Amino acid sequence: MKTKNIYIIRHGQTNFNLENKVQGRGINSSINETGQQQAQAFFDAYKDVPFDKIYVSALKRTQESVQQFIDLGIPYESHSGLDEISWGKHEGRPYDPVMHQIYLDTIAGWANGALDMTVGGGESPLEVVVRQKEAMKYIMANEDEEHILIATHGRAMRMLVCWMLNYPLERMDVFEHANLCLYQMQYTGGQYRIVKHGCTAHLPS
Repeated sequence: MKTKNIYIIRHGQTNFNLENKVQGRGINSSINETGQQQAQAFFDAYKDVPFDKIYVSALKRTQESVQQFIDLGIPYESHSGLDEISWGKHEGRPYDPVMHQIYLDTIAGWANGALDMTVGGGESPLEVVVRQKEAMKYIMANEDEEHILIATHGRAMRMLVCWMLNYPLERMDVFEHANLCLYQMQYTGGQYRIVKHGCTAHLPS
């Protein structure tokens, strides 16, 4: 397989992000005005990249974040394997001290190797990675697609970049993220290497 350049972004800001509400796979929210501005800034910075294909999750906030590229006529496709992790019964609820402690305890458990733990009866990291690997197998199978743009989600991005770089999944939190941040990866010789790490240089200050 020839070299592939893969640009992985998190979606732009939503009101759930702004209001500090739990937003997982079961919340199909739209980006807000700030998210639209972030999407515009990313487009302005990367519109000259000759993307061959765009892949988005099944949640509309990812497509909305790359719609300007799609409007150029670049083919796109949604794949549920790129969806955010499910936070189960916690989704849609504002963080409160009890819920936040459950979240922190679970994150600590993941960091200590308990990757089958879930929050609110949702998905575990191991379950998310299974569907991500299926999605990436599908995405990488087309050798004609040299420049690829992938729009996904915060926690999902951490897991995706982590295993792509062959880091132990327990270390996913070393990969920081922000709304409309970019991880630029290059695939060559059967391995991924990182070019840009959580980059936000394109965003307005």
